[in-house]
Amino acid sequence: MTSVPQQKPPFFSFPHPMNSSVARVVAAGVVIMALATIALDQPWITLVIAFGFIARFLTGPKVSPLAILASKVIVPKFGLPYRPVAGPPKRFAAAIGIVFSVTAAILSLGLGLTVIAYIVLGGLIFAAGLEAVFGYCLGCQIFGLLMKWGVVPASVCEECANFEQRAKRMAARGLLPDGSPLVE
Repeated sequence: MTSVPQQKPPFFSFPHPMNSSVARVVAAGVVIMALATIALDQPWITLVIAFGFIARFLTGPKVSPLAILASKVIVPKFGLPYRPVAGPPKRFAAAIGIVFSVTAAILSLGLGLTVIAYIVLGGLIFAAGLEAVFGYCLGCQIFGLLMKWGVVPASVCEECANFEQRAKRMAARGLLPDGSPLVE
């Protein structure tokens, strides 16, 4: 088998494909932090949540403490499978997470509207909970609709519509969907 040289991705990049198991663990962490924010009435935690989403959107898992914990510790420790999924829809979902978490932070910490901020966090808990528990990415579904309607150009993610075909093509070449060698 021929080895494919791996280039280090740029610092400001998002993995494509990415591991769905990592995304689900990160989503569970977001749910836990958002629930803690509300249950303990600690609106400052919204800043931590917002930082995580911004970090993941800009750099993937490189500087997000939650993503690092998920990818380097939790997923390997529990032997969760590598399940490749398209990166651009997940990045879009992170952008939606930025909107929700920054809005909650501004409402609670900037304007003193904690109850409304916690309602916004409820929406984040719902969406992240769907991802964590069922592997259903609401942001990814919205991304797909925006592609279908032509709002997001197909060039943004030409393989998103049929990502499983990419995985099969790459496996036939002895590679994982991210292009790294398939280790048997």
